Amino acid sequence: DTPDGTGVRDYIHVMDLAEGHLAALHFAKDHAGCEIFNLGTGKGYSVLEMREAFEKASGRPVPFKFYDRRAGDIAACYADPSKAREELGFEAKHTLEEMCEDTWRWQQQNPDGYKD
Repeated sequence: DTPDGTGVRDYIHVMDLAEGHLAALHFAKDHAGCEIFNLGTGKGYSVLEMREAFEKASGRPVPFKFYDRRAGDIAACYADPSKAREELGFEAKHTLEEMCEDTWRWQQQNPDGYKD
């Protein structure tokens, strides 16, 4: 049920996510109660689009295999970030290409992962 048959998800850059959390903390200082905000881009990308963007960023092929959809998986799921934009002043700024480039750069600089 998606353009290329793979799941569509709302990928967000880690720095956008961090900025969104900071905006929510600033909001919480002046507001009582509990609020829910979607910190996404509002745009869905398919698994194959993500793979293609990561191949471009890394300059390497990303091997893959197709499998049957898992029970309960939905075709597309992405955020409606309008409330976060209106009430927090938050909007994701980074593109899918930037996400992949930064992920690849981090991996190259940290081949063994994160270490204290």
